[in-house]
Amino acid sequence: ESGIDMPTVNTLVVDRADLLGLGQMHQLRGRVGRAGQRAYAYLFVPPDRSLSEEAYERLRTIGESTELGSGFRIAMRDLEIRGAGNLLGTGQSGHIAAVGYDLYCQMVNEAVDELVGRTPEVAHEIRVEIPVDAHLPDDYVSRDDLRMEAYRKLGTAGSSPGPEAVEAVRAEWEDRYGPLPMPVERLVAVARLKSLCVERGITEVVVARGPGLGGPEHLARCSPVDLPLSRQTRVARLHRHARYKQGPRQLHLPLHTGTDVPDLATQLSELLVDLVPVTQLTDGPVAS
Repeated sequence: ESGIDMPTVNTLVVDRADLLGLGQMHQLRGRVGRAGQRAYAYLFVPPDRSLSEEAYERLRTIGESTELGSGFRIAMRDLEIRGAGNLLGTGQSGHIAAVGYDLYCQMVNEAVDELVGRTPEVAHEIRVEIPVDAHLPDDYVSRDDLRMEAYRKLGTAGSSPGPEAVEAVRAEWEDRYGPLPMPVERLVAVARLKSLCVERGITEVVVARGPGLGGPEHLARCSPVDLPLSRQTRVARLHRHARYKQGPRQLHLPLHTGTDVPDLATQLSELLVDLVPVTQLTDGPVAS
């Protein structure tokens, strides 16, 4: 804390801001203005000196972080710039921004597993190819870093068995950014589909155009799928164009398009829940 408190002042001028840390600048600019008083903080740097990369990143971060509750984001960015420190001492590891904080934590966990002799989980990729327009539009999440964070969080949720984690991310987005536009709803639907594949041991889903001529507009191929005889009978009875190939362990399901039917990912998710039993996995797959 700087010890400065000027509630009636609305302008702060800081010279040589390049010499201050992120936490110092954040604390200083918070000394002026209050909830009912708009304030301004001007950070000056010498025009005849080149800023170091770290100083530039600090100033850029403080300039971008102006919304309410930005302190935690600033702290995380400061951690990436300066490093998380030596786990066994006082030295700084430095520049974990080269790999990112989340990947850095993953690497530390893997190193600890190797040291203690713990067997790491075997990662299986889930391949999902589905022709839908699914993305986060710029006008929904305007900042690049927040958009990347949102993609990462949804990808992590999609690698968890069951759709609960995906639904939690969807609720968070709706609360933070507002109602989800259609491309975002489709993106969530694809992540939900991946989570259902995880708990059923499915590692590949490919949706392609159907044959037409009275048949379904699209066909989905899911593999590997192990269906007991009773489920195979149910598939043949309820879906005329569906078929199960026991040799390659592939399930082919019909999908339709139109204004009165759900999107392709949602249709396929409903069919998997109805037809494919949940598999207890010992080493669950993760989304690619």
